[in-house]
Amino acid sequence: MPATSRLAQVRAAGAVVLRKGHVLLVHRPAYDDWSFPKGKLDPGESSPAAALREVVEETGVRVRLGVPLTTQTYPNGLRTKVVEYWVGRVSGDHDVSAYAVNDEIDEVDWVEVGKAEQQLTYLRDHHTLSEALATGRKTRVLVVLRHGQARARKSWRKDDRIRPLLVRGMAQARAAAPVLEAFGVSRIVTSSSTRCLQTVAPYAELGGRPVESTDRLSEEHATARSVQRVVAEILDGGADAVLCTHRPVLPAVYDAVGIPPEQHATGELVVIHHRRGRVRALERHLG
Repeated sequence: MPATSRLAQVRAAGAVVLRKGHVLLVHRPAYDDWSFPKGKLDPGESSPAAALREVVEETGVRVRLGVPLTTQTYPNGLRTKVVEYWVGRVSGDHDVSAYAVNDEIDEVDWVEVGKAEQQLTYLRDHHTLSEALATGRKTRVLVVLRHGQARARKSWRKDDRIRPLLVRGMAQARAAAPVLEAFGVSRIVTSSSTRCLQTVAPYAELGGRPVESTDRLSEEHATARSVQRVVAEILDGGADAVLCTHRPVLPAVYDAVGIPPEQHATGELVVIHHRRGRVRALERHLG
């Protein structure tokens, strides 16, 4: 995309948060409109992280993101606003009565879906709500993560299994953490190699989550059968999970999921949304 086009865009993110036949809406007094919680990305912030943050800031409700929805694009003064949305599921207390209203958001409400279709101010939001409702039951995620940028093999004289990340790789690992948090990842499964362990470490430390390391995902020991077993365990386990491994192992991971392989840059995440192992959506972040 040309630099002038990118400069002309305002990027934002939000969520259509659903719960028991209701949708979470906010009222903005400056525009006198009802819409979904959303807001602009902070510098260097990923869209999923921004969506999670904005929902919390504008409603007080914590969520995990589900499947992505069609991006909204519309004029915003002399620029174009691009808003990425996800279905949101409540991951904590749904009560909004204690939210401190302010000049930006003066009302937050769980609105019955039927009433929301009349209450939403913009036609584009009507379409987004219809799309969110059509997604049906909630999904789980399997995030496939290629480890961050590591020391070059040719300059490493020790056991390759302990080859560490570079400074750039450590930055990629830190950037992955808020994305994993946005999708509610609770299980961390990784190759036992140092560069993979270092890649998932910031997220593990963020919430005190245990790390499951295994040789079955390492370059030296992974086989089609071993990877198949690891992936099956994750999909059958019912948890939102991240699987961190190496470029040569990635094709076996996708084969185990039953979809064509994806190419990954170092530190890139592919988020696979699935329901009972059947893939419903796929998206990419970072890298």
